[in-house]
Amino acid sequence: MKRACVIGWPVEHSRSPLIHRYWLKQYGIDGAYEKEAVPPGEAEAFLRALAERDYVGANVTLPHKLAALQAADVADEAAYAIGAANAVWLDSAGKLNATNTDAAGFMANLNEQAPQWNASRQPALVIGAGGAARAILYALLEAGAAKVLLTNRTSERASALADYFGPMSVTPNWVEVVDWKNRSLAVGECGLIVNATSLGMTGEKPLELDLARLREDAVVADIVYAPLVTPLLAAVRDRGRATVDGLGMLLHQAVPGFERWFSVRPEVTPELRSHVAASLGSA
Repeated sequence: MKRACVIGWPVEHSRSPLIHRYWLKQYGIDGAYEKEAVPPGEAEAFLRALAERDYVGANVTLPHKLAALQAADVADEAAYAIGAANAVWLDSAGKLNATNTDAAGFMANLNEQAPQWNASRQPALVIGAGGAARAILYALLEAGAAKVLLTNRTSERASALADYFGPMSVTPNWVEVVDWKNRSLAVGECGLIVNATSLGMTGEKPLELDLARLREDAVVADIVYAPLVTPLLAAVRDRGRATVDGLGMLLHQAVPGFERWFSVRPEVTPELRSHVAASLGSA
């Protein structure tokens, strides 16, 4: 029986077991998926001992994504570019491989929920400069976005992120920093707006963003999935504009890891979405 797990600190909040156990049952696979609470500083040792713990791989959540990249014997382009890994597996030679599936998960969710968005036609606005923002910038760059505006409460972090991704772009100004106080002005020129912060999450303050300039063809995405409809998405829907919630990103980012561990590529279905949404108190 193949076994995989999710590691984090804390880890009880993780929805990964709901997703992977659903797929194991759906596809009739003799496997298991567990939660492992791993304290800070112990993640590298844990991951290097996966085989001894009878695991074929693992998902990695906060605060261990950097440690997972450092522990890997082999890491792919996405993990290196994003600077973190969220899924690892042991290959046939026993080497620890690492990837980051957040970018692919974001893009798959965006394409599914808002196929009308267009990478080359208009700028995108990414709000935030943490790990999620890094993954989304990488995803948009790979998708051929012509220009991305980036804003963050701490401007130094936004500038550092823009400098990091700048050399990867096809044009010098592919990522342009917008001052936090001007974020609402930037909304008017963008066809895609992405909240890549925790603002709006249950227990957090809402993202303050004036939507008066929001274009009729704009798509607004939020990586937050608890609640499923954040204050930002509710305000956008009230204006009749397209929205993309964060649950789909969570579901789609899980696909590559499951395929690596259990040799079946699973599908993200409405039934799976409902199954996980029920745990959030949302149907």
